[in-house]
Amino acid sequence: MANNLLEQSSKQFLNLMDRLRQVGPHSAPPKEAKISPSQLAFLAFSTLNPGSGIRAMASSLKLSKPTVSVGVSQLEEEGFLTRQPDPEDGRAVQIFVTPKGQKLYQHTLEFRCKKFERILTALSTQERTTLINLLEKAITTIENESEGETK
Repeated sequence: MANNLLEQSSKQFLNLMDRLRQVGPHSAPPKEAKISPSQLAFLAFSTLNPGSGIRAMASSLKLSKPTVSVGVSQLEEEGFLTRQPDPEDGRAVQIFVTPKGQKLYQHTLEFRCKKFERILTALSTQERTTLINLLEKAITTIENESEGETK
């Protein structure tokens, strides 16, 4: 009986996450940004982790190095990212966000936050706090389990 309830809850949760993905902040960047969601992920990672390389980005985003390399090259061609030689490893490069990339990141961050604000408007302050705390607890549990699998 308990397993059926857990299975039903997991299906309902999956459905909600799919719906959130369609309407939520990761559905797409603003149209005027002319950037794909995956490119936005590369830009966000580079903004939050300046000087990181392709390997770190690929590992963090759970993507292949060639996929990340192609995406970074596209963003570099558009003037959003720049590569610089890694002073500690002559074969590696460090990735940095350009001022143009920083401006785009800020614009998309504001756009995404406004989308979440619209989603959370229907909830009271206490409901928002409860929702965020429960999601944080659930996600942290999964992250910790995943880390244990990779060690």
